[in-house]
Amino acid sequence: MVSWDLVLDGRRRFDVRITLILDPLLALVAWVHYAPPLNDSFRKSYRQFLRWNDELPFAKFALSADERPVLTSEVAVERLDRDRLGVTLARLLAVCDLLLDESLHWLWPGGRRPAGDPDRVSRHAALLERYDDELGELVGTRSGEEPLDAAPARVPAG
Repeated sequence: MVSWDLVLDGRRRFDVRITLILDPLLALVAWVHYAPPLNDSFRKSYRQFLRWNDELPFAKFALSADERPVLTSEVAVERLDRDRLGVTLARLLAVCDLLLDESLHWLWPGGRRPAGDPDRVSRHAALLERYDDELGELVGTRSGEEPLDAAPARVPAG
């Protein structure tokens, strides 16, 4: 087995930590370190993860041994190639973007994004654009927002 640690940007959520774990006889697992360990009611968070698991294909939420929310996706070795890996990474970043507002309370104390450069642009916009056609189920609206594909690749102010 071999693993790689990556730090990638979505369109809205930046510095997403992803670990790729390859068992050459079985599968590649992409493991997103989705949020710090949970402090809230596990029941509430667990229900949220189950709902997202039902709504979002090809990505699954769980809790790690240290109660950290994780987002995973698997690709069978026989299907693994450059484009399948690219789609998997783009899909995980798109999920992180799509669920950003609903995840603020886990990601940052007080549920407020840290002050940063409001003009920051995703370092990996090309990856997301390359596989946009395969992310159709994730490029929708959520919580009354405009579709992600219509939004600029910048962090909203505030």
